[in-house]
Amino acid sequence: MKVASCLALLPALALAAPAAPVERDVAPPGFTVHGTAYGGTGCPQGTLKVKVSPDGKFLPLVFDNFVASIGPGEDITRQRQNCQIALDLLYAPGYSFSVLSSKYVGYAKLDAGVTATVGATYYFSGKPNQDQTFVSFDGPVEGDYVKYDNEAISVWSPCGSEGILNVNSEIRLTSNNARASGVLTTDRIDTKFTHNIYLRWRQC
Repeated sequence: MKVASCLALLPALALAAPAAPVERDVAPPGFTVHGTAYGGTGCPQGTLKVKVSPDGKFLPLVFDNFVASIGPGEDITRQRQNCQIALDLLYAPGYSFSVLSSKYVGYAKLDAGVTATVGATYYFSGKPNQDQTFVSFDGPVEGDYVKYDNEAISVWSPCGSEGILNVNSEIRLTSNNARASGVLTTDRIDTKFTHNIYLRWRQC
C-alpha cells in the first residue's frame, strides 16, 4: 500500500515541478540594438560599429582602431588595449539572454616569446555578477587569425524586454624576451578587428 501510495504521488509531483527554462540560439522577435555607448584606449569615438547579424544569432562588434604592440622602444601602455561597451538591447517580452561564445578576427605578428590574449569581461546592468572569457596564442606567428572562445558565461540578463549588456573587450601582449616584438591589429582583408558575440536565449 505504501508503494502504491508513493507511485500515485509521482504524477502530481511531476506536474508541480517547475519546468526548466528552454534555451535557444535564435533571438526572439523584435531583437535590435537600441543604443550603444563606448570608450577606451582601443576605441576612440567613431571607431566602433555594432549591429545584429542577419540571422539574429550574434552581435558583431567591428573596430577600426584596436591595436596593441610590444617590443623595444614601444610605450608600455600600448601592450594592453580595451573598449568598454554598453549595449542596450530590445526584444520581445518574457525573455532573458546570455553570451554563448565569441569569435575574434584580426591580424597578429608575434616574435618567439610573445603571447597574445584576446577576450572580454561581461556583465549586465542591474546584476552584481560578471564573467570573463579569454583566448591566448604564442609567437612566432604572422598573419590574419580567427580565434574562438566556446565557453558560455554563467550570468543571464534580467527577465523582460530590454537588457543592457556591458562588454569590456580587451587585447593584450606579454613577452618573456626583452628583444622580441609583437603587434595585434586589424586584419589585412577589411582592416577591421571583429569581436562576434553569440547569444543564447531562454523564456522566463
